[in-house]
Amino acid sequence: MSPKPLQHVRILEIGGYISAPYSTSILCALGAEVVKVEKPQGGDDFRRDLDHRSPYFVQYNAGKKSIAVDVKRPEGVDLVRALLPKFDVLIENIRPGKLAALGLGPGPCREANPDLVYTSVTGFGNGGPLIDRAAYDTIGQALGGMYTVMGDAGEPQLSGTCIADLITGFVGATGVLAALVARSKTGSAPRIETSMLEAVSALTVDALTQMYDDGADPHRQSRHPQAQNFCLHTGSEGVIAIHLSSSQKFWRSLTDAIGRPDLLDDPRFSNYPSRVQHYSELVSVVKAEFLTRTADQWEKILTDADVPFAPVLGMSEFATHPQTEFLELLEPQDEGPALLRAPWRFDGARPSRAGSTPRVGEHTRAVAAEVYDEPTIDKLLRDGVLFAP
Repeated sequence: MSPKPLQHVRILEIGGYISAPYSTSILCALGAEVVKVEKPQGGDDFRRDLDHRSPYFVQYNAGKKSIAVDVKRPEGVDLVRALLPKFDVLIENIRPGKLAALGLGPGPCREANPDLVYTSVTGFGNGGPLIDRAAYDTIGQALGGMYTVMGDAGEPQLSGTCIADLITGFVGATGVLAALVARSKTGSAPRIETSMLEAVSALTVDALTQMYDDGADPHRQSRHPQAQNFCLHTGSEGVIAIHLSSSQKFWRSLTDAIGRPDLLDDPRFSNYPSRVQHYSELVSVVKAEFLTRTADQWEKILTDADVPFAPVLGMSEFATHPQTEFLELLEPQDEGPALLRAPWRFDGARPSRAGSTPRVGEHTRAVAAEVYDEPTIDKLLRDGVLFAP
């Protein structure tokens, strides 16, 4: 494999939990050196009092370095600013104004390093009525419309996993990559700002478009007639998902697969607009047919008939599926959870996520030594400004 594309990029991360750490986790997997700034007492809250053994912390922070520094003290701020000329990117997900109040806002940081890509990830942006509102994943999904789109009509419901945090992390990483390209082309480093609410809109753009098209708020079931999709129990434990869209070819393929050529002449289903109008009746017909065979039988039949389908998998099944293994998406570890690799391949190879998960402050001395001598570091450690295990 060719060298990782970001192998010469250095990133300083000031944040916690998921959004900014996931951004830098992606960039780290692409070769960037990421130094995580943590509080001396316990570090990132996602360590959950387990230090480097917390599965959640491992997933989002493996391969990074950790420097434990108290940025609420002037000496800690001075150290961070002294380090900035050594870095290409600073990414933070602190509430708006908090980091600036400590002396680490975009102005002072870019005075220290004019080429710095300063990246802010917030809940709702740097203004507006919600600027000071706390923003966890649930808040982003609720405000961004995800719970309505994922719920039945009039019954919004929680999702089964975090979505807002992760798409915010991905959007943050995308912004950093764009800024690095811009800097390489123009010599100027743009400041990047994104927020959870903005990021969630990247997932709800289809639902937003449907709202404009239909004149009503979409919900979990409102797109199903258009998509002509089905989630079907079989005569065994397996469940099959099908998505026909507007294709007449795939509709014919499905009628062949279920042995119902008569449906082609049924005026309720003969063309796509009719199938949309009579979707609920079609669901009843297809559901009844799928109960007549096992999931294994349907997988062979649907494959032979070229019907777009997939088995509905749990995460344990996804992790061990032959296609997941072929793509080398997961990187097993000697201890702890398998790590999800970056969703790209370069010259046919997927970048590994080799590298241990840092303990709190594991690299404090080494990183601080880039700008301070040993007696200064020792004093900061004694004074509690820095921490090293």
